[in-house]
Formats: sequence, C-alpha cells, structure tokens
Amino acid sequence: MSVRSLNKVQLIGNLTRDPECRYTPSGTQVCSFGLATNREWANGNGEKQSSVEYHSLVVWSKLAGICQSFLHKGTKIYAEGRLQTRDWQGNDGVKRKTTEIVVENMIILSSRQGDAGASNNEVPPLPNSENPTEESSEGQEPAEDLPTDDESDIPF
Repeated sequence: MSVRSLNKVQLIGNLTRDPECRYTPSGTQVCSFGLATNREWANGNGEKQSSVEYHSLVVWSKLAGICQSFLHKGTKIYAEGRLQTRDWQGNDGVKRKTTEIVVENMIILSSRQGDAGASNNEVPPLPNSENPTEESSEGQEPAEDLPTDDESDIPF
C-alpha cells in the first residue's frame, strides 16, 4: 500500500494589486500578485459577520505573460495551484520565510468591460501552464466575438 500526498489549493478572489512581473536570469517570466478572498457567516445572534484572507500568488512562464497582459487590480479570478514555502533574505539582512501559492491553472472570471456583473462565460479559460498544448487557444475566435449571456433566454 502506497502513501500519497496532496498539495492543492483552489481560490476564487480579487487581485489586490496589479501583477508585478520580472524575468529570471535564464529568461523565464515570473509574476506575483496578491489575491483577497472573502468569507461571510451569521453569528449566534444571526448578525452577519465577514472576514478577508490575503494570499500571495506566483505564476511562471506562459501563464505569467497572460497575467501581465490581462490581469489588473480588482480582477476576479479562479486560481489553482500548490502551496510553497521558501526562505529568503531581506535587504536588511534578516532571514524571512514566506508561504505562497504557485499557480498552475487560472480562469479570469471578470468581464473585460469591468468587474461588476461578470460572468465566467465571457472570457474563455486560459491554457494550463504545465501543459500549454493541452488547451491551446489557436483557432479560437477572440473573446470580443463570443456571444454574451442574455438572462431573458433562461427558461426558468
């Protein structure tokens, strides 16, 4: 019997800042940005409570280029990836530790016109960064040419 492990994170939230992109010495693009997720619940008295969690996300290679082109502060996304903890040394010489989500797949949930009333059908899913040929966007029409959802067509 084998013992397996799983390190998987799935988040839906809004970017807290524009992606900051750079290149490694070998030329690989990497972007980092923050994501806020909200949680709401009712306390024992029935009063609405809420809290916000902030997450650090890192995106590599082709998916990083997509983030740089299409994401901005406030954009709602679905991000899927894994947790990674790393040590680093600050400019002040102090060793620090940070935990971040390394994004392996992402879907933009906001519309291009704005974030209000966005539908996840307005922007097609982005290619998987681990296997970009798996979900190639070649041959697809641009998102502007996709039909928009019309709620009057809903049969219920």
